Amino acid sequence: MEAKNNKKTIWAWCMFDWANQSYNMVITSTIFPAYYVFYTTYHNTNHDIVTFFGHKFVNTVLLTYALGLSYMLIVILLPILTSIADYKGNKKLYLQFFTWLGALSCAGLFWFKPVAHGTPALELPLIFYGLACIGYCGGFVFYNSYLPQIATDDQMDNVSAKGFMYGYAGSLIMQLLCLVVIQQPTWFGLKEDVLQAIPERMSFLLIFFWWMGFSIIPFRLLPKGEPSVKKQNYNVLTGGFKELGRVFKKVQTMPLLKRFLLSFFFYSVGVQTIMLVAANFASKELHMSDDVLIEIILSIQVVGVIGAWLTSKVSNKYGNVRTLIVLVSIWTVLCLLVFFIANTPQFFAAAIVVGAVMGGVQSISRSTYSKYLPPNIPDTASFFSFYDVTEKLAIVVGLFTFGFVEAVTGEMRDSALALDCFFAIGLILMIVLYFAERKAKKHAAVVA
Repeated sequence: MEAKNNKKTIWAWCMFDWANQSYNMVITSTIFPAYYVFYTTYHNTNHDIVTFFGHKFVNTVLLTYALGLSYMLIVILLPILTSIADYKGNKKLYLQFFTWLGALSCAGLFWFKPVAHGTPALELPLIFYGLACIGYCGGFVFYNSYLPQIATDDQMDNVSAKGFMYGYAGSLIMQLLCLVVIQQPTWFGLKEDVLQAIPERMSFLLIFFWWMGFSIIPFRLLPKGEPSVKKQNYNVLTGGFKELGRVFKKVQTMPLLKRFLLSFFFYSVGVQTIMLVAANFASKELHMSDDVLIEIILSIQVVGVIGAWLTSKVSNKYGNVRTLIVLVSIWTVLCLLVFFIANTPQFFAAAIVVGAVMGGVQSISRSTYSKYLPPNIPDTASFFSFYDVTEKLAIVVGLFTFGFVEAVTGEMRDSALALDCFFAIGLILMIVLYFAERKAKKHAAVVA
């Protein structure tokens, strides 16, 4: 078994974040959502109504539902796959499979072309869009499961934050490249044609090359994984869910971990959904162009690197739970203010705050969960599968809540208010966890 805190291994682990966060920013946060909104309303006599397999939807509601369905499929798949990975110790193989799936699906989006009249066919592009999401999320559960394998408890906060910082830095470079291609297509021999949209579509191909190219580093340097010492004598299709049930039973015996996961679920509904629908909001409600949106997201990336680093330092001094209380409090207020955003400067101000707390809440949540896990467990992928299933279920709830409220009221702003309720519940539960943790520490001190 490889020694923990190995600098080369940690660097390779961080490079996976460097590689795949370009997808998260370009495909889910900036270029593709803005491209989708524009070309589903351009020359559309039905305004924002589109057809998908013969059924009519509001364009942004359809995109939200497609993403929500993708996350639901991930929830179903992960227990099976992580159980296999833990048993055979081959989680790197699954890391590679999902990475290829996601990257190739991004390349497939290149063929999502505008049409001269009406709206383009959406069936195949949204299937690629969903598969790219499945590839991204599927790889992350195996990526996350490496954390307790490569870092000791006292280094998990720093390593986790370092991974997010690499992710922000990598996606920042990729965003800059895409911005140059879109704003200056003639530099690359591309034509500016609204009915071809080649510069925007080229960005989807660039994601494929960036994602796969840099993923070679973790594929070569990360350890294969430790096989489970336990025998599994049940069918692999049902065994994954039994494994998830076993982890769930273990979680019930860990009061602090159970309270953390409950709070994590509720505030993740808000955090993850806002990150996934922000571009739709900017394009549809504020009529923001691709160029402006990318520039704002670039600013978020810069602030996000600083925020992730600063959060790790604050958590080292004041503790993870107290840090999370502050971060979730900021998110709660921020989500409420989204209802009142009416122009680009206001959106930019909100985006800067998002950047400051986005990476922090994700990295600290991941490391907090790692710290609550039993030491030296061989089946880390199963425990992180449970973590990821919790997060992905939160995203499913958030996306379908957001889409349903918009479909009923016709207003994305009302959807933001609905999400704020989840933030408030998550904040209350985190405060409860803080006092429970203090009580547990006092009890442990008395026993000692």
